[in-house]
Amino acid sequence: MNNQNVIRFNNANRQFYTELKKRVDLYFRDNKISKSGNINMYLKTVFMFAAYFVPYILICTGVFESKLVWFFLSVIMGFSMAGIGLCIMHDANHGSYSKNTRLNRFLGYISINLLGGYSLNWRIQHNVIHHTYTNVHDVDEDIAPPGFMRFEPHAKHKWIHKLQFLYAWFFYGMMTLMWSTTKDFKQLVRYNKEGHLKAANTTFGTELALLILFKIGYYAYMLLPYFLVKEMTILNWLCGYLVLHYIAGLVLAMIFQPAHVVSETEFPLPSEEGNLENHWAEHQLRTTMNFGTNDPVFSWLVGGLNHQVEHHLFPTICHVHYPKISKIVKETAKEFNLPYLDKKTFVGALWSHEQMLWKLGRAA
Repeated sequence: MNNQNVIRFNNANRQFYTELKKRVDLYFRDNKISKSGNINMYLKTVFMFAAYFVPYILICTGVFESKLVWFFLSVIMGFSMAGIGLCIMHDANHGSYSKNTRLNRFLGYISINLLGGYSLNWRIQHNVIHHTYTNVHDVDEDIAPPGFMRFEPHAKHKWIHKLQFLYAWFFYGMMTLMWSTTKDFKQLVRYNKEGHLKAANTTFGTELALLILFKIGYYAYMLLPYFLVKEMTILNWLCGYLVLHYIAGLVLAMIFQPAHVVSETEFPLPSEEGNLENHWAEHQLRTTMNFGTNDPVFSWLVGGLNHQVEHHLFPTICHVHYPKISKIVKETAKEFNLPYLDKKTFVGALWSHEQMLWKLGRAA
């Protein structure tokens, strides 16, 4: 049985979320603005896609013959790949990019499938599981890494975890490489067994066929520079491919890990009957942390995902609105005597994550 089927939140204490929703809805109503994306979002979309595909086109057309220039263009593509994931794909797959459902679905598919991942798997892992059961042992896949890493205090402790504060950062760069190779196939098999594909009104055969087609399409366009540029060797291509993915994976991990796997957040355990102590919204407050929210440039570049508290409470609101509604969330949480975790700087959040890796590596 899927563990999620037996876990229940304490819905008796819903006053905080009821009041918060009312105030947030009033903000949008009074200001006569949509909860979806605006011109800022559309300009960011053009910028991120251009930053990814312009370097790719420059490599394919052989404008530059220097291997060093190819390397730097791959570096730009890596940062841009992360930018597309953070700023476009994330909102689109949450349905918050636009009021138009078809546009959300199209951008959600294109923005992750063109980068080597698979939209359905991402939506199940992130939207369905992580956003519901944040930091819950044996359920939230975001805190269930391979066995040589430990992200939460209830996971089995191994001697090698004592060194994870050093090697974790290296392996974070492997994230999107795993997407583009084996992870999606393994996830699809598992999600089919757990009933997620049926819940999504699809079948394993259909999704497997689509997954294979998208992977073929991805590798076809990624290999194109090797066939178009005579001077490019397979080692040149492989170097660019690995650099691109490694940078993207590392950037994504550096944004998502400090939001949950830090010393400030909680890792609640359900009771034997499967009951969690708090209402879902309070659970999100206790398991999620903001960081660097006073830096507008940083917020723009990371798709507002330094406002993780607001995102977890209102995942269907576009990230461009998080800075404004954060004041409402913070004030309401204070009124109800609930925590509002907010690290002043991004560096401070990374350090808190590093401290947590150290702590989890030593505590059995």
